Amino acid sequence: MTFSTPIDFRSDTVTRPDEAMRSAMAGAEVGDNVIDTDPTIRKLEERAAETLGMPAALWTPSGTMANVVALSLHLRRGDRFLATQGAHVLVNELGSAAWLAGGMPEPLAHDAGPGRPSPQAVRTAAGTRTGPYYVLRTTLLCLENTHNAAGGAVTPPDEHARLVATARECGLGVHLDGARLWHAAAALDLPPAALTVGADSVSACFSKGLGAPVGSVLAGSEEFVEEARRMRQMLGGGVRQGGVLAAACLLALDRVGDLADDHAKARTLAAGLRDLGWEVAEPETNIVLATVPDVTLTLDWLNGLGVLVLPMAGRVRFVTHRDLAHSDIEDALGRIKAASR
Repeated sequence: MTFSTPIDFRSDTVTRPDEAMRSAMAGAEVGDNVIDTDPTIRKLEERAAETLGMPAALWTPSGTMANVVALSLHLRRGDRFLATQGAHVLVNELGSAAWLAGGMPEPLAHDAGPGRPSPQAVRTAAGTRTGPYYVLRTTLLCLENTHNAAGGAVTPPDEHARLVATARECGLGVHLDGARLWHAAAALDLPPAALTVGADSVSACFSKGLGAPVGSVLAGSEEFVEEARRMRQMLGGGVRQGGVLAAACLLALDRVGDLADDHAKARTLAAGLRDLGWEVAEPETNIVLATVPDVTLTLDWLNGLGVLVLPMAGRVRFVTHRDLAHSDIEDALGRIKAASR
């Protein structure tokens, strides 16, 4: 059984700029963003800061760079930081939080639900700030919304508020990895700023489901962003005429409302897989995780059907996105059903 057209569920980062986005990029007003500023990047940063409910924002080429810049500013070498088990900053950024930011990572169990630690877990892990000078110092809590490895799990604003309040009680700063914060906002039908309250910094990505080819932002106070600009330059993120890329990110922001359709596709896919006997959790956003006896064999089998997927947290991950139509979901389910007979 051969299929000429693959159906790509590997990630929502495989989306490609459409003609409208390419046109916006081609017509972007640009300047040298290292010497002074690029006008389109400045427009994006101002709009992103307002959207995220923060005083200022900084464009970065990637979410990983945004996170490592944030952690480098929040941590001193040897400081411990807390993050949920399976968090992107722990397992998908090649140890840059330790190697470049100098932090000692401490994973937190998902004891309050998928992707979410409880306030008590944070309090226990943070410990006390008193003691002899050689005691390990915990200074930062990293949250992730949505949580990728937990299947795009959403942290609602009330739980976010409790975690931030607990962090403050323990003397911790708070960084929010909001690479897919737009998905959380769409799922909850809330503005993104409602999900960042109390955080010292937040990162957000434009290349995950919104169609932009590259780009993230790091937002925080004006003083924090000025220091972040210096750190970005140290890491080689000082892009010159970056307005060509920022124009795509600006258009991506107009498309946050479209994400609800991707969530609907994920629910259709999950229901169809369950009808075929698969063990699949109900998705909260656009990520579907399937528990299978042998992940490697299942990946090879699906790829042979032209259904492209990747592993995640010991399961098979399907990610729906704007470049997949509802008919592609039905096509994928049809291929799986036919091959299962």
